[in-house]
Amino acid sequence: PDEYLAATIDAGFDVMLPSNNHCCDMRAKGLERTIMMMDSLKIPHLGTYRNQKECERDYPFFIERNGIRIAMLNFTYGTNGIPVPAPYVVNLEDTAQIAKDIEKAKEQGADVIIAFPHWGIEYASLPNNAQRKLAEWMLKKGVNHIIGGHPHVVQPFEVREGDNGDKHLVAYSLGNYVSNMSKLHTDGGAMVTMTLTKKNGKTVMTDCDYSLFWVSRPLISGRKNFRIYPAGWNTEEMNSAEKDLKERYLSLTRTLFEKHNKGIKEKLVKE
Repeated sequence: PDEYLAATIDAGFDVMLPSNNHCCDMRAKGLERTIMMMDSLKIPHLGTYRNQKECERDYPFFIERNGIRIAMLNFTYGTNGIPVPAPYVVNLEDTAQIAKDIEKAKEQGADVIIAFPHWGIEYASLPNNAQRKLAEWMLKKGVNHIIGGHPHVVQPFEVREGDNGDKHLVAYSLGNYVSNMSKLHTDGGAMVTMTLTKKNGKTVMTDCDYSLFWVSRPLISGRKNFRIYPAGWNTEEMNSAEKDLKERYLSLTRTLFEKHNKGIKEKLVKE
């Protein structure tokens, strides 16, 4: 619904990444409507385009903050078997094209390149070999950080150290932010934070962390709306079922992270 986009913007999101396996579900009409609504609400977006000329003009997408020029890449492993309708363009997981996009980002003065792949296997708590292989390849090609999605569950986060000592964040999957899913591990997600510092013309990640959250559904809470609760949030507004499910989710996720996370720690958000 159009209202969902407006509400997302009102909540504080700054950039949309619509290249995902569902972007062609409604064919050309759905692609056009989504792009049109994002443009009409003046929200920056990347990953789907009306035509090749528009893609070449606007991609890679750049955002600049405090003198740091960040290039963003967004692509999907596929579109549920639905062909992308001409003349529209959906960025796909094509390493030849991704390599060109990385070089283009460098040529256009990127201080940092962040890739947002839509990849992996749904409901798998660990990244598969294809994700790991692609992550390694992108880092070697010059991508600095990788933040992925699609599996509907949180997958491990890693901080890698490059040959020159630079730190690289790889977040394989952030899980679900808002969803109506009840399958194990799908009723929550994570947010990651990076601090980028530019000194003497070089930009590096000087800090990063993550915070977990849990989603309460109307079926559980008895309320009309969905609610997102940070891991550290405890309130008497939650009923016993909500509290039990929240603690189950957090316990399962933290157990997974204790075994597989590398170099990044949870930041407990209490409000």
